[in-house]
Amino acid sequence: MEEKNIQHDCSRGCLAERTQMGDLKCTMDYSCCKLATYDWMEGMGERQYDDIFEVRFKNTHKGFYRNDSGTPLKVGDIVAVEAATGHDIGFINLAGPLVLRQMKRRRLNPENYEFKKIYRKAKLLDLEKWQEAIAREHHVMIRARQIAASEGLQMKIGDVEFQGDGTKAIFYYIADERVDFRKLIKLFAAEFCIRIEMRQFGARQEAGLIGGLGVCGQELCCSRWMADFNSVTTQAARIQDLSLNPQKLAGQCSKLKCCIDYETPVYMAAQKNIPTITQPIETEDGPVYLVKTDVLKGTMWFSYDQHSMANMQPVSAVRVKEMIETNRQGQKVPSLLDKPKNNEEQNGFKSAAGEESITRFDKKPKNKRRKSNRKKNGPKKS
Repeated sequence: MEEKNIQHDCSRGCLAERTQMGDLKCTMDYSCCKLATYDWMEGMGERQYDDIFEVRFKNTHKGFYRNDSGTPLKVGDIVAVEAATGHDIGFINLAGPLVLRQMKRRRLNPENYEFKKIYRKAKLLDLEKWQEAIAREHHVMIRARQIAASEGLQMKIGDVEFQGDGTKAIFYYIADERVDFRKLIKLFAAEFCIRIEMRQFGARQEAGLIGGLGVCGQELCCSRWMADFNSVTTQAARIQDLSLNPQKLAGQCSKLKCCIDYETPVYMAAQKNIPTITQPIETEDGPVYLVKTDVLKGTMWFSYDQHSMANMQPVSAVRVKEMIETNRQGQKVPSLLDKPKNNEEQNGFKSAAGEESITRFDKKPKNKRRKSNRKKNGPKKS
């Protein structure tokens, strides 16, 4: 029965529970929130900036605030912070030196950054208003979509985030083209009786808000740790010699996967050692044609048939440079067929077929220990 009274809010990483006395109790859920940060510098104080904290709100919305009141605060506390109008409610997400590193990553200077204030720890009345505002978010989002559709606007309301005091809401929307939503804001304000703020975000940010699992079996990078999104082009896939299959290269946002860019610099650095082949290389047996290249291993595969991948011969990139230089001097290189014809060694793998039968697991192991004990101890006495 107690478990039923607990409400999980994964978008904020919050657990809301009603006690038997009817009081509201909210705690931070460290295992269920987007863009969670592990404080690997916990316990290392920074006296110069020990009053600066990172406060997390809904989804990927975070901000940096200063504790001018001197209230003792720690990670996981729910605080009331300064907003443009009124106040907002959020969790203390980071404290200590790691906050400065996060500011540096976002190119913010703590010396001249205008920090907003942390007013106090959230009281029971603050939590009640906060939960009432959260309860309105889903209904408001559905109604906002209906109003936008009735106006014929080419946009999608992806999410709604209410301010902690319930006087303001942020509407996150997606639009391929520029949208004039001045009239829409007036309709929203009249319908919901709150202050309206519109924020545009892309398909990648929407995938981060929704969350999910990737083909790697792990949580999406955009909802786990990515805060900045760079454009991914098909050129990155070509550099890695990936198959240009949209179904395999596209992520849950219908865009090219962000992880394609992870290994691109490694391939670009390795390609500098790969010579450029513009024409077939002349050998004593005839011309050989480049079929494929293993960039990371520095191996280039050649075939005597331009239109076939049969009987490919691997040659190192260093050796290919020497072959090109030999052809420039008007000489032919030795035949590539003089190498030992062990296809398994040439291909870089070894087949394990036929080594052992898979039925070996069905055989009952012999009880060698029992026999050895009999020899040591002698026959059993009757």
